[in-house]
Amino acid sequence: MKPTPRLGRLNRLSRKRGAQPKVVALGGGMGLSASLAALRRITGALTAVVTVADDGGSSGRLRDELGVLPPGDLRKALAALCGDDDWGQTWSRVIQHRFQSQGELHDHAVGNLLIVALWEQLGDHVKALDLVGRLLGAHGRVLPMSAVPLELEALVKGHDAAHPDAVDTVRGQANVALTPGEVQSVHLVPHDPPAVPEAVAAVLDADWVVLGPGSWFSSVIPHLLVPELLDALVETKARRVLSLNLAPQPGETDGFSPQRHLEVLARHAPKLALDVVLADQAAVPDPESLTHAAKRLGAEVELAPVAAADSSAKHDPVLLAAAYDRIFRMHGRIGPWR
Repeated sequence: MKPTPRLGRLNRLSRKRGAQPKVVALGGGMGLSASLAALRRITGALTAVVTVADDGGSSGRLRDELGVLPPGDLRKALAALCGDDDWGQTWSRVIQHRFQSQGELHDHAVGNLLIVALWEQLGDHVKALDLVGRLLGAHGRVLPMSAVPLELEALVKGHDAAHPDAVDTVRGQANVALTPGEVQSVHLVPHDPPAVPEAVAAVLDADWVVLGPGSWFSSVIPHLLVPELLDALVETKARRVLSLNLAPQPGETDGFSPQRHLEVLARHAPKLALDVVLADQAAVPDPESLTHAAKRLGAEVELAPVAAADSSAKHDPVLLAAAYDRIFRMHGRIGPWR
């Protein structure tokens, strides 16, 4: 999809000035991919910090067999950063391609195998991902939030329909994402995993930090459960944007209002302040309640049309890029890119 004329002018002007906002986007899965596909249209100084708690599908199999970080969300982020030219789109399709067979390769993604092979060859997560990024011509950098595989655990009320008031522990990101019942809280195992130093440095050096959209308990909140990364998010001089989902996620956030997403995030990271909460106006039935919830976190609400026109509950990358562009230019300190 080509940028709008307005975004095209912004890109040309930014390149001419040689100054662009330094943006760090945190998340995982398709939500982070949507954010990255938008952000790469308005800045070349972009870093993705990706959750590494996935334990399902191809990622889970590679994790179990080889003891590596789950590569799937890292692969998706790299694919989202590929350009719109033939090179970028070809490589995006290649690394997303999944084998179909009756054997062991069935459903493995090419990009997962490539990333793991380079980890084994180079012995360095960051260098390997940087190398894949150069091969793809990625418009930004991709980093794992931690260098150790993590397990997600959730306390879920009513997980067992026969005992609706009981609170059970549900283990594994894939299970948490689809759990019946009401997720009360999540935590990581180990409880205090080390952050990747380059991820911490990127957050501290950023002009803007973007959190979300994505699976709230399994992709967004896990970043706040890595102590060094949370400290960086609290201490950074960057402005912080929280991008809300277009609809509740079946299982994980069934019945959640937009403001409840903020309340849950605040419970997991009470010291974290925000500057802007971005939401699609059509997904906010009660703007006043969302505004009050955002104010408690120090944030203003920006309502903008960011949904795809096909009613798929997915973000449109050009519309989302326009919303981010407006936020970066209208909120907070005057940056050198203005």
